[in-house]
Amino acid sequence: MNRLVRIDSLLWRAKRDLRSRLHLYTREVKCAICQVRKPRRECPGVHGEICTICCGTEREQSVDCPLDCPWLQEAHEHERPPDVDPALLPNRDIEVTEDFLRENEVLLAFLAVSVFEGALESPGATDWDVREAFDALIATWRTLQSGIYYETRPANTYAAAIAKHVQASIEEVRQKEAKERGVSSIRDSAILGVLVFLQRLEYTNNNGRKRSRAFLDFLGGFYVPSMEASAENIEKPDEPLIIL
Repeated sequence: MNRLVRIDSLLWRAKRDLRSRLHLYTREVKCAICQVRKPRRECPGVHGEICTICCGTEREQSVDCPLDCPWLQEAHEHERPPDVDPALLPNRDIEVTEDFLRENEVLLAFLAVSVFEGALESPGATDWDVREAFDALIATWRTLQSGIYYETRPANTYAAAIAKHVQASIEEVRQKEAKERGVSSIRDSAILGVLVFLQRLEYTNNNGRKRSRAFLDFLGGFYVPSMEASAENIEKPDEPLIIL
């Protein structure tokens, strides 16, 4: 009996010491960013705990937020879309109609996946890098309309990597289609129109923060794990694997 009492006493003291240490920890630990307020959530961007205020003010500004952060995804869902003056959008001379998008919905999904994967392969890439990649890709495909091919390469390494991935994806599908059917049915004019449409979507989804990934988060809705599945899908438009 006395032995059981001693064990109970030791357990009670151990619990008391644990509670005391936990209280001391929570009282002393501070937000990893401001070092003033108590942390309320784990931040994968700084690999530490931060307060809600710093999460809101430093998100995609000083903090390089990963796309899979639940707090970032929640913020993107509730953000107000930026006000963009249509007159300031680039490539306004290229008309993109609803009929065009319906006719090329599979190509749209394919290129959206290509851009997204290109960004995933370039850790640290933001919406701004994607914007530069679009500028280069559109400039390149514009030259094809004139019959003279000239590749525009961004000086920005992130943008260059994204553009290179998109070009490689298009070429891969074209070669595969040509091998199986003798010729590729993917028109350069259709690629140009889709790229311009995606560029406009970037302008209307970029939240303006220094490290914005709101547009990339949006593109994630098109994403499928297998690029091979996307490549097969673009060759079989009557049996789309990517649902818009």
